[in-house]
Amino acid sequence: MRKALKLDAYMALAGQELGTSDWFEIDQSRINAFADVTEDHQFIHIDPVRAKAETPFGDAIAHGFLTLSLLSHLNMQVLPDIEGRAMTINYGMNKLRFLNPVKVGSRVRSKVTMQSATEKAPGQLLVQYEAVVEIEGVDKPALVAEQLALHILGAG
Repeated sequence: MRKALKLDAYMALAGQELGTSDWFEIDQSRINAFADVTEDHQFIHIDPVRAKAETPFGDAIAHGFLTLSLLSHLNMQVLPDIEGRAMTINYGMNKLRFLNPVKVGSRVRSKVTMQSATEKAPGQLLVQYEAVVEIEGVDKPALVAEQLALHILGAG
């Protein structure tokens, strides 16, 4: 279970690296399931034989949005909780760059830095995080995202 911090201690983490998640493997079955959910059946994702033969990647690659969507899971391993948090709402992105494709069978992890934390309204904390999704054994990250989360505080 994640440790819950008092609000002032949580806000004091602004500017600090919070940690790195565990490695997570992206296999072909996950890529295929994501393709089915999003209706994105481009061959570079779902046909490893053709992707090896016809792309510069040398294998099938995960959808960029699949890698992005894993931030919810990966970042929860790193982010501390806030005492009295009722819920957290995805508030969007300030910046997102897909820098390197994630080949099928690769393992990824997220390195998270809290960039800022500001009170948006009473009981609402708007936090900006930088998440860098690393690919095991590869120098260039898969993506870098400036994520926004709105934490709703109160009896929950």
